[in-house]
Amino acid sequence: MTALPLSQDAIEAHNAEHHAALEEDYQALGRTLRRRGVDIDRIRAAVADFTIATPSWATGRGGTRFAKFAIPGEPTNVHEKLEDCAVVHQLSRATPRVSLHFPWDKADDYAALRDEAATLGLGFDAVNSNTFQDQPDQKHSYRNGSLAAAEAAVREQAIAHNIECIEIGKTIGSQAITVWIGDGSNFPGQQDFNRAFDRYVESGQAVYAALPGDWRMLLEHKLYEPAFYSTIISDWGSSLMAALELGPKCQCLVDLGHHAPNVNIEQIVARLHRAKKLGGFHFNDSKYGDDDLDSGSINPHQLFLVFNELAEARARDPAHFDPAYMIDQSHNVTDPIESLLSSTEAIVAAFAKAELVDRDALRDAQERNDAMMAFQALRAAYKVDVSPILAMARAQKGGAIDVLAFYRQANWRERKAQERKLVGLGAGIV
Repeated sequence: MTALPLSQDAIEAHNAEHHAALEEDYQALGRTLRRRGVDIDRIRAAVADFTIATPSWATGRGGTRFAKFAIPGEPTNVHEKLEDCAVVHQLSRATPRVSLHFPWDKADDYAALRDEAATLGLGFDAVNSNTFQDQPDQKHSYRNGSLAAAEAAVREQAIAHNIECIEIGKTIGSQAITVWIGDGSNFPGQQDFNRAFDRYVESGQAVYAALPGDWRMLLEHKLYEPAFYSTIISDWGSSLMAALELGPKCQCLVDLGHHAPNVNIEQIVARLHRAKKLGGFHFNDSKYGDDDLDSGSINPHQLFLVFNELAEARARDPAHFDPAYMIDQSHNVTDPIESLLSSTEAIVAAFAKAELVDRDALRDAQERNDAMMAFQALRAAYKVDVSPILAMARAQKGGAIDVLAFYRQANWRERKAQERKLVGLGAGIV
């Protein structure tokens, strides 16, 4: 039995007002695509099957190292976070899983939490460990590192925390753990690069040994921050090296904001898939560094190019194609639910456009070294306004045709502001 947060009758009434216009747009686009030999219903079915996870921590206002400006009605615990994630899924019908982060999302009864999520129409994605912050009750500090720390006791504490996250994940129904560490150095000579990497791999082996048989371990790399001279797992090469050493259940996770500006992320996607180590994505956008901006807000074309490589990878080797997709953003100036809805649409749109690429024409142009026509094969798909396809797929699954309009009409944030306690001042992303 489900207990969805919004009135489904109200969503259906909203859709009834917009259905005629949507049907007209959908049929017009269908005729245009038919002239290209594309069946719009096939694309709609693929869109309907595509899903992505939302992160629990993105349901609250984000912040910087300097300040966090809370808004009334944002969630203060994991139960309220699940409720907000359920709103995103009910409207978008594309986000049925939630990724939890520990100890941020600590609960008294994880079996009950799994049941609670199910009543909201949700399941759980990868669990995330946190060894980049000290917690009030921990014995050893992570100020000098965690899984790669020089002190054995610190490494053992970090390993134990990751194994605890796996145990929680087993209870709530997850099948993966994402490991990101902030370990690195701020001064030349502060660390021996190779000894630090060796300690990371040794610690990772202990975490890997605790994985259930059907689980994956996803290694997340990041160019910098909080270490600014060197970072242990700073790029996809370091991540790949570690994943190869740890074993077949260990793969690499790509966060779109964790690279230097202008890095060719779509090529990284292709290389990792070739090595059978492409584990998944954290979607966001970036202007300067790890900005965690809304997906598709800065460079939607790059997002499309990433999905084009994913479509190529799936076509080339479907048996080894199973990436985990998740949004990972910090919403500093918007209502987080609105940003999650907008980002979900941007990500699904990039997926849909990649489905429209004429792969035969693309490969033919590539084999003939016809750079312009190869580019035009991609550009022709990118220029298509796929919003009628997305809206039709949502509506047929019970979502809202216009997600933002309905969300604002529902006054969810205003109602929650009357029920939830106010979040205090602070800094950071939670």
